[in-house]
Parts: sequence; C-alpha cells; structure tokens
Amino acid sequence: MKYTKEEKLSIISELIQLAKTDAKVRDKELGFIKLIASSLRITGSEVDDLVTQPANYIILKPESERILQFHRLILVMNVDEHTGIDEVAMIKNFGLKMGLPASAIDDIFGMMENYENKMIPPEELLKVFKKHYN
Repeated sequence: MKYTKEEKLSIISELIQLAKTDAKVRDKELGFIKLIASSLRITGSEVDDLVTQPANYIILKPESERILQFHRLILVMNVDEHTGIDEVAMIKNFGLKMGLPASAIDDIFGMMENYENKMIPPEELLKVFKKHYN
C-alpha cells in the first residue's frame, strides 16, 4: 500500500509511543524503529523529531494494514527482549482502537511464548486473524 506522509508519521509515532512506555526509548528500540521508518522513507531526523513531537494518530483504512501495524508494535515490544505489562496493555489498546478483534489479540499474546524471542511469524499472526474473521 502506498501511505500518505501523515500515515507514515503516524505509524512511526505509534511505535515510538510504545517504546516510551518504560519511560525511556532504548537504543535498540530506536534503531529498530528507524529501520522501519527507513523502509517507509522517513528519515532518522524525522524519527528523532517524532520522539519529542508525536504525529497525529491516523487509523489505517485497510484491515491488512492495521494487522501489519499491530505486528510492528509486537516486534518493537520484543526487540529489547524485555516485555513490560504496560507495553502489553498499550498494544492491546492500540489493537482495539484499530478495530482488531479482542479475542485475536488475546490469542496472539498467548502464542508469543511458543516462539523464539516471542517473535510470531507473520503468516502465523495472519492465521489467527483469519480464524477470528471466519
């Protein structure tokens, strides 16, 4: 999908907000967020600006893009290998705000322990959402 500049900034801003839940954006988290930003053609300096001045929140229209954003959030949460209860709560809230099914979100968090570094493969994540939409 081709994102607007505002959507790209919103995506990155949301990831930064998650990284800030433990009061400090760790270098590992920021580095990973900058990799995602780079793939969206957002510069490192734009990411740095978003750390102090978040972008307006935009809910992505296609459901597939909301699921992708949910997956990005999980990846950011797990990149520093420390999962806090506040991070889990924030991701669940983001998922609900995006209109994703609560039961699918709960299933995904239940599955995370089954994977190395709690990194659920994208195809497995999609299977969960497909199951909940059928």
